[in-house]
Amino acid sequence: MDVKIEESWKEALKDEFEKPYFENLVRYLHEEKSAGQTIYPPGRQIFKAFELTPVDKVKIVILGQDPYHGAGQAMGLSFSVPDNMPAPPSLKNIFREIHDDLGITMSGRPNLENWARQGVLLLNAILTVRAGQAASHSRIGWTEFTDAVIKYISDHLDGVVFLLWGNFARSKKSLIDTSRHHVLEAAHPSPLAGGAFFGCRHFSKANAILEEEGKSPVDWQL
Repeated sequence: MDVKIEESWKEALKDEFEKPYFENLVRYLHEEKSAGQTIYPPGRQIFKAFELTPVDKVKIVILGQDPYHGAGQAMGLSFSVPDNMPAPPSLKNIFREIHDDLGITMSGRPNLENWARQGVLLLNAILTVRAGQAASHSRIGWTEFTDAVIKYISDHLDGVVFLLWGNFARSKKSLIDTSRHHVLEAAHPSPLAGGAFFGCRHFSKANAILEEEGKSPVDWQL
């Protein structure tokens, strides 16, 4: 894999990279590529969430499940797509909630790198996908890796706000020490949730928590 990972995460997760499951995961991805499969996101973007949000910068974690499997969409950040792509339905609903919660008029710009640079770890539980096949890499070892990421944050940082949207994300709550961190739960922003996400006010709540922790709030405007 033609990948890079930011140095603080490389050190934090060095034991994971040496475990058999991770070696098998890398081998699987090489085999997929050798068989002519298109994998998203591109290799250099697989660890983009870590690149833009080093360990000591993490203030908020927004956990997604699976990268977008359409051409040109996945970019290594949960819910985010590049500027030249239209915002997917879940992201449109996130923007609507930010507007309703904070009174911010969102530009509709779907690239969330600015959030990541402010300390929002946009982490998908599964970091790759085969083109056109949702959840096709859900059982190759990524969840073991990202569970280790969540556990590392829980064990080594303090006062992080975890935003868990939907049943899959909420299932990760058991990995988080809630005596040290804050967990906000809501329905998934997908239209399939029938609007249950709306009114969660997670963006103002997260910023209020950060300020109570003595940390700078996130500027959610894009």
